[in-house]
Amino acid sequence: MSMPAQPTRPDPAAPHVDGGGLPWLLADIGGTNARFGWIVADVPGVRASHVQKLPVAEYATLADAAQAYLADLERTLGAGFQRPRRAAMAVATPISGDIVSFTNSPWTFSRAALRDGLGLDELLVLNDFEALALSLPSLAPSELICHGPLPDVSGSTLAVIGPGTGLGVGGVVKAPRGGGWIALPGEGGHATLAAADDFEAELLRHVRRDFAHVSAERLLSGIGLPTLQRGVDAVLGLPERTLAAEQIVELGLAGSDAACSRSLDVFCAMLGGLAGNVALTLGARGGIFIGGGIVPRLGERFFASQFRERFVAKGRFRPYLEAIPTALITDTLCALTGAAQALRQS
Repeated sequence: MSMPAQPTRPDPAAPHVDGGGLPWLLADIGGTNARFGWIVADVPGVRASHVQKLPVAEYATLADAAQAYLADLERTLGAGFQRPRRAAMAVATPISGDIVSFTNSPWTFSRAALRDGLGLDELLVLNDFEALALSLPSLAPSELICHGPLPDVSGSTLAVIGPGTGLGVGGVVKAPRGGGWIALPGEGGHATLAAADDFEAELLRHVRRDFAHVSAERLLSGIGLPTLQRGVDAVLGLPERTLAAEQIVELGLAGSDAACSRSLDVFCAMLGGLAGNVALTLGARGGIFIGGGIVPRLGERFFASQFRERFVAKGRFRPYLEAIPTALITDTLCALTGAAQALRQS
């Protein structure tokens, strides 16, 4: 896991920009959807306006989606529209060099070409969970549902995990000077997933027949939930079938399919074990936050699950983890807030 310099992962070809360079274009780009937003005031914690969600599959490139968003925004704002001078884009993939290729979508782009094509003075490209981590200190209590007390965002290390299309992990620490925050980008979703009981061990044994390496993302994500469900069916001795993630959640929550219901239970429990590992690894004593699109759909099922028990079940370090709050993020646009913070800190 690397610690980025400030500014956060800038395009090395970008010129130096003084001042706020408003307006700002923001984007949060996952494997399924690309969210775009607009910032016209450089105020810490300010939320993006004119947010739109565009399906990745409907656009050949990121540049096409961004231009479509800007064209629609120009029609909306009319004479009040100004081309953005600066942009920050949170992307669901590791970043290294000028060429960025997404893990769970066919999009690939050059940072320099995208900057020039959009007519920007500056383009920051950062990992999506780097952006999510940067948003954590500004989250309001109304944007969280907590197990127990609210997280402490005054200066402690914070971490976020998020099952969406894939599975992201990130953290943030207080900067020693200047009052800012330093994001800790990583790819913890691809760490090896561990079993905590005999059922999970048997489940992983079945999954390893198809995948030599069973990462956390392989089961604890939108693309992984069907694999998890097939493994649960195999352990229970049921006929093999393939269900979409949406079907598994729907059937499991309705209680109309016992194996899908068991799959949701295993999903929450194993996610709790992973979250506990992240808390221990980063020393995230200020709190562990849950993002992504899957857990909010589980509603009370998540809070009644084994997530919290599995989170703290780390033997001698149980008391250490019992003191760490866990909270579900209900703000689906917080990565845009984090992207704005990255621009602000640059």
